[in-house]
Amino acid sequence: MGVFDIIGPVMVGPSSSHTAGAVRIGYIARMLLGEPVRRARIDLHGSFLATGRGHGTDRALVAGLLKMRPDDNRIPVSLHLAEQAGMEVIFGQVDLRDVNPNTARLRLEGESGNQLEVVGSSVGGGRIRICQVDGIEAHFSGESPTLIVRNQDRPGCVTDVALLLSEYGLNIATMQLYRDCPGGLAVMVLECDEEIPLSAREWLGQMEGIEKVTYLSLKEDA
Repeated sequence: MGVFDIIGPVMVGPSSSHTAGAVRIGYIARMLLGEPVRRARIDLHGSFLATGRGHGTDRALVAGLLKMRPDDNRIPVSLHLAEQAGMEVIFGQVDLRDVNPNTARLRLEGESGNQLEVVGSSVGGGRIRICQVDGIEAHFSGESPTLIVRNQDRPGCVTDVALLLSEYGLNIATMQLYRDCPGGLAVMVLECDEEIPLSAREWLGQMEGIEKVTYLSLKEDA
């Protein structure tokens, strides 16, 4: 157990789970989208829905979409800042079943029209877990550069992706594999030690059997 597990993160409160964690969910969703958010539909689940307003969960999620961090003093006025930035935000509720009670589903549209759906949970101490991306199981923390690769479930696909990353000198820290059924669609979630160059991601997107590539960069200019 580390010191942040005991005292929590540096943050604008009142709650590490309902506020700081919510900021992180919004921030990671924005980074996955890769561009400023034009429209956001935010559905709250469980405790986020029941007590989130009092803890500022709504403002925290929107603050993250504006690329604020948990210690940003502007979090309490994030809804106003989003309106000024031309971001349309709609809140709703959802029963996601079998997830952490501190969970939200964010459906985003970027300035270019790019769309993304993210389900994220706040798991305590300001830490989060991204559970789904575009309806696909994911389960990653958002603390490392992360590739989410949707591919056809066929022999050699995982090997091809791993070899390409190896050719770029990139080290895979963790790899998770999911599939809906044998021979159907599958998903790779790869957390890496280094940022993955755009050229590598573009090459991945052109590989046989790859349906979609989503990337989480931790660079602030993303």
